[in-house]
Amino acid sequence: MNLNPGDPVKEEAKIHAAGRTDVGQRRSDNQDQFLIAELRKSMKIHSTSLPLDQEAMLFGGRSGQLLVVADGMGGHASGRHASNLAIDHLISQLLNDIHWFLHLDEDHDEAFIESLKALLQHTHTKLLSESEGVAEHRGMGTTLTLAYVVWPRMYVVHAGDSRCYLIRTGKCKQLTTDHTLAKQLVDAGGMKPEDEAGSRWSNVLWNVLGGHGHNDLIAEVHRVELEENDTVILCSDGLTRYIDEAVLLAVANQYGDDLEAMTEHFVALANGAGGVDNITVVVSRPGASETRTQEGELPRSVPLIRLDDETDLQTGSDEALSLKELREFANEDTLPDER
Repeated sequence: MNLNPGDPVKEEAKIHAAGRTDVGQRRSDNQDQFLIAELRKSMKIHSTSLPLDQEAMLFGGRSGQLLVVADGMGGHASGRHASNLAIDHLISQLLNDIHWFLHLDEDHDEAFIESLKALLQHTHTKLLSESEGVAEHRGMGTTLTLAYVVWPRMYVVHAGDSRCYLIRTGKCKQLTTDHTLAKQLVDAGGMKPEDEAGSRWSNVLWNVLGGHGHNDLIAEVHRVELEENDTVILCSDGLTRYIDEAVLLAVANQYGDDLEAMTEHFVALANGAGGVDNITVVVSRPGASETRTQEGELPRSVPLIRLDDETDLQTGSDEALSLKELREFANEDTLPDER
């Protein structure tokens, strides 16, 4: 590359994504957080004989797109602190381990998956350590759903009940699993799927970052092959308690590429339906000319940590709750061991 003084700087196209968070109608504090970012190579020039400004920054091509949603819990201040700390620590780890993201290819795929799981585990450990040192933060936790897009692949790493959806040619698919006791009951045949959303156990989480640390974190990881015109949605349960896949699809079709308006509409729908929780949504249209799967077919989400092993899903018998205790968790996300 030839560097000449006065050459125009070509501005790279912006990420085609939008995010919005709202306190809702019933809460006084917003404990949700979201992040939309790009990872790319960069160099800071301190001294050179080239015709460049001192302290100049040079950037390479975009490597990938990062989307994150976190929903904190553990009380007003603790929940907000947990979700904020989780994303802040995650960013620090990404910057230190960015070589994985800049050299991602098929040969390094398994190592990259392991780095994603370690990313969540380190953040979990950070929250546990922080909560031990401050009394008012003891037991704080957060959901975390992260999507990293390096075209045409998307990697999703997840813990909790925030969600990641994929919309493609008239179909909407939830990629992540809700780590709630209600979902466990549905999977075990003890509850009808249509009763899950309204169940008092739909807000009781068995797998989050932080918390009381009685159970090991399980990082759910998926790998998906993307196509042009796919839409990716990450959101907290403040949205999905009111909006199902059919409504997500209808709104996505209505707004198309106007992602800002789409996120505004999602938040308005949740608030109009009651807005009892904080509402956060991130929408992305990664887009590219290359396609990898048959047009119109939703790709298979490849679970790299299987969640159908009952030994992983059940809390210990000494942590079991009575029906009376479980009723106490009906109004907001919490953990089985918060008594």
